[in-house]
Amino acid sequence: MQERTSTKLKILDVAETLFAEHGFKETSLRTITSKAAVNLAAVNYHFGDKKTLVRAVLERYLEVFMPAVESALIELNQQQDYNLQHVFSALKPPLLSLNQYKPNGAAQFMLLVGRGYTDVQGHLRWFIVNRYASALDLFISSVTKAKPELQPEILFWRLHLTLGTCVFTMASSQALSEIALSSFSKQIEAEDIIDQLIPYLAAGVAADR
Repeated sequence: MQERTSTKLKILDVAETLFAEHGFKETSLRTITSKAAVNLAAVNYHFGDKKTLVRAVLERYLEVFMPAVESALIELNQQQDYNLQHVFSALKPPLLSLNQYKPNGAAQFMLLVGRGYTDVQGHLRWFIVNRYASALDLFISSVTKAKPELQPEILFWRLHLTLGTCVFTMASSQALSEIALSSFSKQIEAEDIIDQLIPYLAAGVAADR
């Protein structure tokens, strides 16, 4: 039993690294099995197919992130009034908690999410939207409560652009840290990058047309 668990974790770890580096579409099961030193039967036994493996890789992060997001937003909604900066600030602790789950976990998670969108992984978006519907619905309703004049179509585009900004920024966090050190002699961490993102995102979503 322990050997099966070890094999499953090895496949997940190797798949995650390869997916983050090369994307979901460009990473074959053959490459994963070769790097993990397992046979295809092991992947089929534990996951059945590549789509399920992709979901399993993201699920490890989502099972930490999404419940924390939902709890943070429930707490926020106990307040009478809040603005968009408060909404985005509520996402900061859940995102940073991924660094405790795994070193550089926040950036790795956002990179994987970005891969899911740029690789047109429709099944992955379907999985996230359906599996974590309550957290996502609460986020959208919190944004709407903070900025009720936003029309649904405008909200769609602004949240899409928000996701793109977060993915690019967090996935580039290492490079941004190096640039900040070289250009401004400042040592920055993931938390500092998120603190730069929050007012930018809030202002962008709230902007008048």
